Amino acid sequence: MSTPTADLAAAGVSIWLDDLSRTRIDSGNLQELIDTRNVTGVTTNPTIFANAITNPDDTSYDAQVTELAASGATAEEAVFAATTQDVAAALDVFRPVWEASGHVDGRVSIEVSPDLAHDTDGTVAQAKELWAKIDRPNLLVKIPATKAGLPAIAQAIGAGISVNVTLIFSLERYAEVIDAYLTGLETAKAAGIDLSTVQSVASFFVSRVDTETDKRLAAIGTPEAESLKSKAGLANARLAYELYEKTFASDRAQALLDAGANVQRPLWASTGVKDPALPDTLYVTELVAQGVVNTMPEKTLEATFDHGVVTGDTITGGYDQAREVFAGIADLGIDFADVTQVLEDEGVAKFIDSWHDLLRSVGSAFHEVAERN
Repeated sequence: MSTPTADLAAAGVSIWLDDLSRTRIDSGNLQELIDTRNVTGVTTNPTIFANAITNPDDTSYDAQVTELAASGATAEEAVFAATTQDVAAALDVFRPVWEASGHVDGRVSIEVSPDLAHDTDGTVAQAKELWAKIDRPNLLVKIPATKAGLPAIAQAIGAGISVNVTLIFSLERYAEVIDAYLTGLETAKAAGIDLSTVQSVASFFVSRVDTETDKRLAAIGTPEAESLKSKAGLANARLAYELYEKTFASDRAQALLDAGANVQRPLWASTGVKDPALPDTLYVTELVAQGVVNTMPEKTLEATFDHGVVTGDTITGGYDQAREVFAGIADLGIDFADVTQVLEDEGVAKFIDSWHDLLRSVGSAFHEVAERN
């Protein structure tokens, strides 16, 4: 008997889990999600690792932290050691998925330090370091789609590194992300790199768009404003898919695809529903189309498996309706460009905060080890 997650996969959506921990790997839970929930990849970010490593009920990192403290490592070196070990182990779990999917799925992402969000050269250097250290062909290095991140994305792709571009909120920035990917492929092709080995996804955030837009609609408070609540996130994502279709049908993209390159798949991120009044599978079942990735927190994954209703493509027929949503938002005086810039700035700031919380927690653990010894 088919399940909703199997139906989702059959409709062309790659299901990735937006979470990772050593316990999830070691317990066999990650393999179980592959076997029973059609999960074909994992995304991570500094907040996910902070939650895993600082969880008082998870002792799986204690021995490694103690060993690193004794060796004189810094807190940052310890965090990279722990996170790269987890990602490498997860990549090994997903290796059969990677093989079975023709090297498309079976991917696990690790993010460059959030402190580098506005540092192009530092981002490229760390992307190369992570790529070499983890040394798995199914790795994706996450680079944020900040202004400084765009040339870093092009340079990383140009060096043959597979990239998950994260923190995309606007169509304008998404167009720049695709351009950076194509530029990188052109560089890689000129360098003689096999383009078929380079993969990329573009992580377009969904629920956060509704959260920020709905806050502004609520402040207006008119019936027109109320009628547009919880519509911007889906409309934005659907128009992103339209842009993806058009750009990868262009002569420039087609020349690279003919040379063996892969399309840069759209990935729906921030798919956990923030408003309890909304269906808990909204950002899954309403964003179905061929060739997309949906990365879900476990709660959303389980809700989808339990009661998600997959009705086929829910994106490509909605472009005109999506444009009407944004026309209505503009008519109310809401500057959507400001909405997306606020979201990008907040997204970077939140990851920086999580990163520094993690460094402080590991530093405290180091101090405790030193006192015991």
